[in-house]
Amino acid sequence: MIITCDADVAAGLGALCKIEPRFADVAEMLSPLPLRLRPEGFGQVMSAILGQQVSVASANATWARMVEAGMDQPENVVTATPDDLRALGLSRQKALYAHELAKAQIDYAGLRDLPDAEVIKTLTAVKGIGLWTAEIYAKFSLGRPDIFAAGDLALQIAAQDLFALPERPKEKDLRKMAAAWTPWRSVAARLLWAYYADIKQRDGIR
Repeated sequence: MIITCDADVAAGLGALCKIEPRFADVAEMLSPLPLRLRPEGFGQVMSAILGQQVSVASANATWARMVEAGMDQPENVVTATPDDLRALGLSRQKALYAHELAKAQIDYAGLRDLPDAEVIKTLTAVKGIGLWTAEIYAKFSLGRPDIFAAGDLALQIAAQDLFALPERPKEKDLRKMAAAWTPWRSVAARLLWAYYADIKQRDGIR
């Protein structure tokens, strides 16, 4: 099963509402959940790396400069110097990660046929790709239905609020909680992200 369309997300949400009453309580308010599918390939992983620990606007601006300079192609990144990449807005560390990703020559098409665990293992073997980045790629570029990025801060905050937890759950605890939402954990993440957006609007957070 691969998530390819809005109907797949809706089917997952329906199943989740039968599993977890708290989801059913907010599903109507948050529906329809976004599909959020993205392209596959080097560019998607690279843009995810750029998004680590910076604002979305900053990451998007840097990525736009990289695309304009042709650095959305791994063969161009391999031949670029660290100074070339830093001139486009990459930090020294992210310039290193860009080189490592380009040199890794990942078979992105081949990832489609691998089990979830192997996809994560292949991606995280590259310096600069952490578990969160690999999980986001599997979820949105490969359409995997049962991936849950428990280290995501927004998911943790949303889960704390929705389930009235006394404190924000740590990654290990949230991952354990999410096990009950199999085989639709990717849809559960979409719902919690939507719920987080509602929290921000409700509390006037920007």
